[in-house]
Amino acid sequence: MENPSKQPPLLCLKWPWDIHQPTKTPSYCEFDTPYIFKSIQTLTKLPFNFFNSITNNITNNNNSKIKSLTINHNNNNNNNDDGVVKGLKKRGLTAEEQGEIEQRGLANALANGKDATVIEFYSPKCSLCNSLLGFVLDVESRNLDWLNVVYADAENDKWLPELLHYDIKYVPCFVILDKQGRALGKTGVPHSRLHVVAGVSHLLKLKRPQKN
Repeated sequence: MENPSKQPPLLCLKWPWDIHQPTKTPSYCEFDTPYIFKSIQTLTKLPFNFFNSITNNITNNNNSKIKSLTINHNNNNNNNDDGVVKGLKKRGLTAEEQGEIEQRGLANALANGKDATVIEFYSPKCSLCNSLLGFVLDVESRNLDWLNVVYADAENDKWLPELLHYDIKYVPCFVILDKQGRALGKTGVPHSRLHVVAGVSHLLKLKRPQKN
């Protein structure tokens, strides 16, 4: 005896996230979206697509600017060890080799006769340190005639004597030195990016040459 044919349901429900999911067995609830609702669905997607496009463009532009700053910085320091950029560890170097390069950069900076040297103590894991990359490179490029900028990885044991000598207990921390390597001041506890930028600006005023 044949089974009676299955009656179609009185009400068909389909969750939005199941619209594009293939069904394993035929169903009475298989139906295509009416044209008018397809149009509404398309219109509602437009703002989201536009927002995603704008967000991606901004992200790509920011990444391009940072990459450009890093490349320019490296080009300006092709023959100097102080061209090491914070957070960008040279490929294939050990922590000891990296520390030696950074310390050689400090030695070269103190020997080149410029009025002042700023040491930035940083950590590769510090997001605030990384966010200051563009600012620090800009400070260096605007003051090349009288200022050196070098970087010191606070997590590297090579810098332990300097960490103790300058009492570095947080990162980022900027220390300004005169020609003889004497510390003139350092930035305070970094409560925010704006706070650090203001602190660096104050340090620069200590040794910036007076314009006639």
